[in-house]
Amino acid sequence: MRADGHVPGRPTPVGQDARDALRRCARDVMEVAEGIRAVSERTSTALLAPPLTATARRRPRSGLAAQWALLRALTGRRGLGCPVVTEPGGMGRFLGAAGGVLGRESLAALVAVTSLRLRIAAVLVDHPEFARDPGMRRLTDAVGARDTEAVRALRALFRDRGAQRALSGLAPLLSELLAVRALLDENPRHGDTGWALAAGRDPSAGPPPGAGAGRPAGPERGEGAAEAVDLTDQEKQIIATEGSFLGYLRNIEVLSTDGRVLVQNVRGPDGTVRYVVQVPGMAPGRPRNDSPLDFVGAWHTLFTTDSPHTRSILLALADYGIPRGAELALIGHGEGGIAVMNLAQDEELNRAYRVTHVIAVGSPIGNSRPADPRTWVATVTNQHDIVPVLDARRADSLFDPHPNRYEADYTGPAQEFPLCHMLREYIEHLRTVVPGVREDVDEALTPYRGPIVRTQAYRLKDRANPPEGYPFLTLPTSSVPTTTGPVDVPVRYYDSSAVHLGFSVDSDAAGGLLPDVTWLTPTRVGRRALAMLSLYEHRCTTIGPYTEIALSVLVDDLWRPRPHDVAADLLRRVDLRHTGRYVVSLAVTGEEARVVAQEIWGQPAMRMTAEADLMGPDILVGSRDLGLGVQGRLGPGVRCPQADWILYGRRGESTVRTLVRAHGRMRLHRGSGLRLRLDTGAAEPLAGHLRRLGVTTGRPLFALSCPQFMFHRSAGAVLPR
Repeated sequence: MRADGHVPGRPTPVGQDARDALRRCARDVMEVAEGIRAVSERTSTALLAPPLTATARRRPRSGLAAQWALLRALTGRRGLGCPVVTEPGGMGRFLGAAGGVLGRESLAALVAVTSLRLRIAAVLVDHPEFARDPGMRRLTDAVGARDTEAVRALRALFRDRGAQRALSGLAPLLSELLAVRALLDENPRHGDTGWALAAGRDPSAGPPPGAGAGRPAGPERGEGAAEAVDLTDQEKQIIATEGSFLGYLRNIEVLSTDGRVLVQNVRGPDGTVRYVVQVPGMAPGRPRNDSPLDFVGAWHTLFTTDSPHTRSILLALADYGIPRGAELALIGHGEGGIAVMNLAQDEELNRAYRVTHVIAVGSPIGNSRPADPRTWVATVTNQHDIVPVLDARRADSLFDPHPNRYEADYTGPAQEFPLCHMLREYIEHLRTVVPGVREDVDEALTPYRGPIVRTQAYRLKDRANPPEGYPFLTLPTSSVPTTTGPVDVPVRYYDSSAVHLGFSVDSDAAGGLLPDVTWLTPTRVGRRALAMLSLYEHRCTTIGPYTEIALSVLVDDLWRPRPHDVAADLLRRVDLRHTGRYVVSLAVTGEEARVVAQEIWGQPAMRMTAEADLMGPDILVGSRDLGLGVQGRLGPGVRCPQADWILYGRRGESTVRTLVRAHGRMRLHRGSGLRLRLDTGAAEPLAGHLRRLGVTTGRPLFALSCPQFMFHRSAGAVLPR
């Protein structure tokens, strides 16, 4: 059943929903691509078959002609493209490599790119804001090239972990991305599930006819691990002591998406002890170090039932000691919902236990079928939540849904993503917006509604991969309290872009922006000082993704200012430098980033909305809230060392010194290709500071760019000045 069966969309002139029409077209085109790939596989198998080779030796006139015809069908400009390699070595590998050198892309891959373009257009119908998303921008740049270039760009995109992080917010495209990925792979190793998804078929129905010959089984496997850990005293006070749907969801919220799962015993109304597994999802933009609950882990979990995430949960269940034949309920949110659905499809798990319930909240589980047809499957989704791909299931499904299934797809008041995906929003909606859904699920969970007998948390690990950012960002951290909750410092930035614009300004005007203290003076060269307008695009950080615009002034040593100390500082380690940049104005797009800047680094931060594209030679940054824009093209540049730096701020009567260490490739450019625009009615304080410096329009003296780098910012050290 559905709590709300109506799905609003944008109708086409003929009365059809544009989004659904585009997705149906994308599905049809992907079916064609999958069919071409199957034909290419059969043709490759026939070309390399030993009987045909033997016939060509015995009867060269007819046998060689047949082989030549097959080869032309595979490698000709109007043929199928590169042969599909069905074996790890031999002539097939040689032909595949030769085809790549000659620029012969697979026809199936070219058609798949067309399908992906249609799916992108469908997503943008209802989510035009994605056009500004860094992940979508990288994806559209990849598919916007000519077809053969798009195929190569997409292959590079799938191999780039930084790109995968940037794509983490584009969940409605993930099913299409995997199907395209399978068709782009010269040596398919992704199993029949990706092929079934490519054609919109039920994965449990097996591979398409002729598509599985010679394909290695399954994806490349990593190692999972699970370690029993204790809950904190505060968490123990919050964990539910009585089984209920909202109680289990609140338990998942307590786990805080930090790589842990929860297993509980509950004594039902009939006196039988049953077991409940509760699995959280993945927080967007937050790396999980060596845990499988990062985006790359989610990528595998979404498209393969056997992944480090699911294997880690199985190890946790084995350690917990659940007796064989016991009844088991699986509950998950987001990526956790995908993981529990994958567990329900595991034949071995179903032979060991009786999986009675699977409940996924805000999860893209589609029409996945559990191994046991008696398992009751429930999905709860907010229509504003873009993570569940229920629309893709409706448009692409070619098979009947699981008969023992409950669906609640409602329209919640929260529309902004990722707010509408957060579990606390779902809990509030189940309490106030759709209480009938909560009652229905609670009724189904009646055997699991009783006192909790035992609770154990497990931390999941992925031994196959080093910690994210290793070794540069693997450093000790400490927790610092803020008004929005504790923050780990140093704050780590795993994937960022930056452009720093240097302006020569009047030193008296620069000094007027600094606090009214004698020990903060701008660094002077004659009567001129240096102001820096720093533009950042932070795609993955430990305080969430955000855009940052900062105005700073280069200042002398706070105790013993010396002439030319800036030049000498460039030769010193960053922690030994005397000079630094005082941040006079800061604007960020994230609330947590604003609080951290104010309360930890002592910087005058404000909240804004902004668009930024700093990854290529064409720079574009704009904020209507600030009335500020920077646009232009970076010209030729020279390599220079990645500059670590010191930032200063003020907290009360003290100066705060923050150390920033960076790792990336920085280039120095002339500023003639970039232009700053400041609207007449631009908002204070940033616009006012720029006006007082005389920087309202014009070009910077120089620009420092770094399209992709990592860095970390320490906790601010309070100085007695």
